[in-house]
Parts: sequence; C-alpha cells; structure tokens
Amino acid sequence: MKPFPHIPLNSYQGYPPEEMLERAVAFRQELQRRRTIRQFSSQPVPQEVIENCLLAAGTAPNGANLQPWRFVVVRDPQIKAQIREGAEKEEREFYQNRAPQEWLQALEPFGTDENKPYLETAPCLIIIFGMKSSSDSEGNTVKNYYVNESVGIATGFLIAALHHAGLATLTHTPSPMGFLNSILGRPENEKPFLVLVAGYPAEDAVVPIITKKPLEEIAVFL
Repeated sequence: MKPFPHIPLNSYQGYPPEEMLERAVAFRQELQRRRTIRQFSSQPVPQEVIENCLLAAGTAPNGANLQPWRFVVVRDPQIKAQIREGAEKEEREFYQNRAPQEWLQALEPFGTDENKPYLETAPCLIIIFGMKSSSDSEGNTVKNYYVNESVGIATGFLIAALHHAGLATLTHTPSPMGFLNSILGRPENEKPFLVLVAGYPAEDAVVPIITKKPLEEIAVFL
C-alpha cells in the first residue's frame, strides 16, 4: 500500500496558558452539566443537528484511519417500537435470569428495570455499530483493527457533541444485541455496540442525586 502524502499541520490552534486554562475549565463545566435521563420529550430534533454531531463523531481517532463505525439513525415510530420490543425481551431475560446479584444490587438505587419506554418516546435513536471489516476503493474486504477502542472514542465524541448542541442522551446496551441487525437490516460484519437515545428532556424529567469521583481517585501524576 502506498504511503499517504503528508502536508504541514495547519489546523492546530494554540492558546496562551491562561486562555488554555479558561477553555479547559469552561469545557469541564459544560460537560459536568451533562446528565443521563430516562424521561424524554417526543419533540422532533432537527436532522441537521444530528448530522453535524455525527460528523463530529467521525473525526475521532481510530485504528489506521479505517473508521470502523456505522451510525444508524432511527426516527420511524414503527422501527422504534420494534427496537423497544426486542430490547425489553432481552432485558426481561437479563433481570430475571442472567444478571448476577451483585450487578442487580448496583442498579437498585437507580430504579431501572426491563421497561424501556424511552426507546419509543424519544425522537431519535442512534444505533452505533462496530465494523469488523470494510471494503476498500476496489471492493476488496479489509479487516479493521482496534474496532471497540475506535468506536468507543467516537461514541464519546458523539455524546459530547449532542450535549454541546443542547440535547440529552441515554446509553443503552441490551445484551445480546443481535436483534438490532435483523430489525435494521445490517450485515454480519457490523456488530451492535450501543443504542444512544437522543432528544429533549421531558418537562417532568428527573435525575438521581449522584457524585463523580474527585481527581485524586481517577488520575495519577508521575
């Protein structure tokens, strides 16, 4: 494979240390406002907003620039209903038979169960797939590397972008998620990674009182 041509870096924007700190603090404060919600309004979301957030997610670093992700945006009520039915089926099995007691105890303070009405209420579901392989410009199958790492980073970018745009989100991972391939008509080389629910909070939306770990518990400086 021929090496990519290289050009001088002209997109980098540096800042004086004082401005760097101001920007870092402002960004931290904005992300600290982000909360996962479970009560969504049915108010539609402008498609251009979603499109630009997806393009932002697509800038994420990834293995060999193979960009092994696929974002399937679902707004059709019938498809959302099918996804809810499939997800709740797996969730019932999880809560009743598969979940270890320790995990159920960890979830208990949040009051979650197998019922996922937001999968129908929210205006937008973004189903994120990791692609085990892709096709090159000549139609040849190319194996993708570091798929989970790459898709995980892109998902983080997407959540931050949606929050920055003024939307709320919920990450949902029914297990197993193979039913999503069937409902959405996705090929076998695409593996469901996560269901990202996006929209506006309902007027009666509530969130639990929780705290995040302080810096000394999440970071080590050597």
